[in-house]
Amino acid sequence: MRFPGILPSPGRQPRAPRRARSLWALGAALTLCVAPTTTLAEKGDRERPINYSADTGDVNYQTKVGTLSGNVIITQGTLSIRADKIVFRQNADNSLSASAHGNPVSFRQKRDGVDEYFEGYAQRAEYDGSKELLELFDRALLRRGKDDIRSNYISYNAATELFKAEGRADTTAPPGTTAAPDTRVRGVFQPKSDSPLPGAGKGKPAASVAPPPAAAPVPSPTLQPAGEIAPPAAK
Repeated sequence: MRFPGILPSPGRQPRAPRRARSLWALGAALTLCVAPTTTLAEKGDRERPINYSADTGDVNYQTKVGTLSGNVIITQGTLSIRADKIVFRQNADNSLSASAHGNPVSFRQKRDGVDEYFEGYAQRAEYDGSKELLELFDRALLRRGKDDIRSNYISYNAATELFKAEGRADTTAPPGTTAAPDTRVRGVFQPKSDSPLPGAGKGKPAASVAPPPAAAPVPSPTLQPAGEIAPPAAK
């Protein structure tokens, strides 16, 4: 099985054994992949300083590694992470990597070249700034513009805009409940603004309607009870 834009098709390929094909199909049933588009994450972010604040923290200025707890906020350019606890480091290329826990963790970054952000929410998040890879765990939500996807595991590569969602068991149950498996992947893609409406441009144009002839004056209409007046037509 091939997915255009995801797996190359250089020619006829040898078929995998039947058992291998069955296992692969089972995994694909629980995984959603979307082909990359042309817009990338904000490229200037890694050239900006890393700012952080928290209630308590332990930061090593030699290794550029730190552990922050309590109302943690880390920003770098348009990128921001908010969580209850974050272990972070500054990479050799000045990008940020972080392991965050919260209820929930929130992640936000601008897309390069457009006035639009992608946002992620989960109980745990792992971000590798050198790879521009974000992973969301447990009750995860990834939103890009008006589109969104929900699952217990979502990974998103901001460099290629390829994201993947898998059905997994929730490992951190909400207070007063027990963890339960949720193997469903749910999402919404909004209609593109430049897409024509169904039926647009088809069929015959509506015939022009001539104005009605002038009518003789008529007496004023009799008022009707409110319940008998039809509602105005929807626009």
